Amino acid sequence: MEWETVIGLEVHVTLATKSKLFSGSAVAFGAEPNTQANIFDIALPGTLPVFNEEALRMAVKFGLAIDAEIGKRSVFDRKNYFYPDLPKGYQVTQLDFPTVGKGSLTVTLDDGSERTIGVTRAHIEENAGKSLHEDFSGMSGIDLNRAGEPLLEIVSEPEIYTAKEAVAYLKKLHTIILYLGISDAIMAQGSMRCDVNVSLRPKGSDVLGTRTEMKNINSFKFVEKAIYSEVERQKDILEDGGSITQETRRYDADRDETSSMRSKEVANDYRYFPEPDLLPIVIDDDYIEQVRATLPELPDAKRARFCDQFGLSEYDAGVLTSTREMAEYFESVATKTGDAKVAANWVSGDLQALLNKNNLNITDSPIKAERLTDLISRIKDKTISGKIAKTVFEAMADDSSSVDEIIESKGLKQVTDSGEIEKLVDDVINNNPDQVQQFKDGKEQVIGFLVGQAMQLSKGKANPGQVNQLLRDKMK
Repeated sequence: MEWETVIGLEVHVTLATKSKLFSGSAVAFGAEPNTQANIFDIALPGTLPVFNEEALRMAVKFGLAIDAEIGKRSVFDRKNYFYPDLPKGYQVTQLDFPTVGKGSLTVTLDDGSERTIGVTRAHIEENAGKSLHEDFSGMSGIDLNRAGEPLLEIVSEPEIYTAKEAVAYLKKLHTIILYLGISDAIMAQGSMRCDVNVSLRPKGSDVLGTRTEMKNINSFKFVEKAIYSEVERQKDILEDGGSITQETRRYDADRDETSSMRSKEVANDYRYFPEPDLLPIVIDDDYIEQVRATLPELPDAKRARFCDQFGLSEYDAGVLTSTREMAEYFESVATKTGDAKVAANWVSGDLQALLNKNNLNITDSPIKAERLTDLISRIKDKTISGKIAKTVFEAMADDSSSVDEIIESKGLKQVTDSGEIEKLVDDVINNNPDQVQQFKDGKEQVIGFLVGQAMQLSKGKANPGQVNQLLRDKMK
């Protein structure tokens, strides 16, 4: 039997507020355990929540970015369950009336095709604390620094059908979140993590199969591998005549397999009821429009503009808008040099290779946009050749001197003096009589060899255009 995979994703994003969702505690990552938890976070009796409006603004901002419905009246609920890192014995979340309703994301797949994937909702909720097992023999420690951090849980429709589509959706989501500046979305630190729901059904059926959920996967790579692993496990069970148990599973990246954690709960198990200590949140059109006015140019719009304004291909524009910082870097260089194509080649080629090699973000690049602009300008005014520019670029990574100072100190200025170039050309013609005769006999491609010989003699400093023209003139 042929099977169709159906995937739904629940993505938890830690919002970049300065304090927690219902208390004034700080939210900095990496603090010593339990140094960012006040009397409300540890659930001392009599403490009451005070809502952080900045979390609401960030949620609305996200909703507008994906053309979602914005809930003008949203309600917080208590989701009741017991776990040591949940001091109150319940999590404050949104059930029936979330801040963000239905929206959608359009993703580009590896073959260039596009798919629009529905977003069911995005609701605000508080984070739980963290259980620590590694440093305690036979016991667990509890760190409540995360307890009460503001989360936005983004729930997709179950209309993702391959692991590749799931990763494309997550990457698009990640890019939008970073453009909006509502989270650093660092998956390795847990500020963006994903629960993956997977089920199989016979190909052609419109009835969903029994799903399993894999919790807290924190990299694009592991999401893809976990889906492949779980699909194979479910397929083996179904084809042997068995049935899938609805449950929560964990993915073990070292063994590349999933294992059972617990039976999958349903809503009734959590005894949801409205949070009695918080009033409903009510906003109006003016509030929504105020938030809309703060939206940046989003990736899809920026990509389309780069294609139109700078004449870039869809692919190049996609690479250059992959992050807001990359797009701003490129646009600065392209505008100041007046040559978008050359700027695109340098930014997406040499600069990206340098960043990847040193595991750097573009914001930490040792070569700022102004310096790359100067380098391209020196190519355009023929101070250096494109080939020598590569040498200068390599030096710029370790030397904070100006481009002109590096060119001067290394003696890399391009030779354009016609007398010097004529001498080079004469030497090449005299030393390569066979190739000269081949050119005279009509073998046009030999000119490349002769230009190369001249460039080698000049140690790359001669202007290749002048060399080419002078060779042709002398070999007529």
